[in-house]
Amino acid sequence: MRDTIAREKITATPDVQEIGVNLEPGEPIDTGAEAKEFAKIIRTHALEATGGRTYSEMGRYLTPTGEETNDEAQAATDEQGNPVANQARNLWVTATALTTALNTAFLAERIALFSIVMGVALLLTGIGFLVLTIGGALRAPTASTSPAA
Repeated sequence: MRDTIAREKITATPDVQEIGVNLEPGEPIDTGAEAKEFAKIIRTHALEATGGRTYSEMGRYLTPTGEETNDEAQAATDEQGNPVANQARNLWVTATALTTALNTAFLAERIALFSIVMGVALLLTGIGFLVLTIGGALRAPTASTSPAA
């Protein structure tokens, strides 16, 4: 998984200190924890680009004057007659897809760590049961005394 993140050649942006993430400017993003921090950077930049608004707060289209609208009839049209999409809203979709992928890398790394810890715990539990079983099997049987009738 780390190879996949490293292959993308993602590096922390120069404004990481201002955003308040746990990365250094120019630091390569190659772990799940770093990917999660970089997802925060993308969200911050997306909010800056959209004036602090999220996807649901923006109109789907732009009018001829550049205003946002959800009404297709009021939207400006392109050369083919299609309504002009709100590019800020499309940017938000892209940012959401990227942050989801980066957060999934963090989740995958944590699940892998959890699996290793659980594997070791189960192995130690198995060894403990083996010791108890062998210890009980090697113990000499004791003669039981029955009460006289």
